[in-house]
Amino acid sequence: MKLYGLQKMTLLDFPGHVACTVFLNGCDFRCPFCHNFELVDGTAQPVMDEEDFLAFLKKRQGLLDGVAFTGGEPCLHTSLPALMRKIREMGFAVKLDTNGYHPDLLEAILKEGLIDYAAMDIKNSPAKYAVTCGLKEMDLTPVYRSIELLMNSGIDFEFRTTVIEEFHEAQDFEEIGKMIRGCRRYFLQAFTDRDTVPFGGLHAPSKEAMEEYARIMKKYTADAQIRGMD
Repeated sequence: MKLYGLQKMTLLDFPGHVACTVFLNGCDFRCPFCHNFELVDGTAQPVMDEEDFLAFLKKRQGLLDGVAFTGGEPCLHTSLPALMRKIREMGFAVKLDTNGYHPDLLEAILKEGLIDYAAMDIKNSPAKYAVTCGLKEMDLTPVYRSIELLMNSGIDFEFRTTVIEEFHEAQDFEEIGKMIRGCRRYFLQAFTDRDTVPFGGLHAPSKEAMEEYARIMKKYTADAQIRGMD
């Protein structure tokens, strides 16, 4: 497996762990607000292979205690479980970021106990899901199945939504709340613009709007928090 990015240390990406973050290429979605679109459109180049990464981890034993996989969409890579297995054998905890569109691989990873934490993006309400993902249409069955898998997994996880003024309004969060009703942890992440974002003219909601959306989500989840907004 090729790695397309490596953040050598982070205290933010993997709650409770000093971790590194691995970026894998490819994605099923074309979200217009994506921060890592170079991983999606194929313009990114690999930075190292699997063997080099495992050698890096061996030197960091005792300094790092976790590895977070993100993308792109890591679950596009069917060889991911094998790499996770090697990482766990070295004593590291593993986190997975996913868009939830590959429930078969997610189920295999969960059944084997290869991850300690998962973060799944909930893009929007069902009616707006496809457009928020940059698609004309999509089958949401895989998304619902991944939600169910995580809810019944027994591992620690979070659902999260990147909130964009042009894509989200209060009613969307009522619908999102119904999708993930009863989950333990949910984050609303305010959109931030970057040079790598493929679609211009997008904005973060106001602080007041974010607070309103959080109040709505607290009706459906045990803990709903705002992330990334002062």
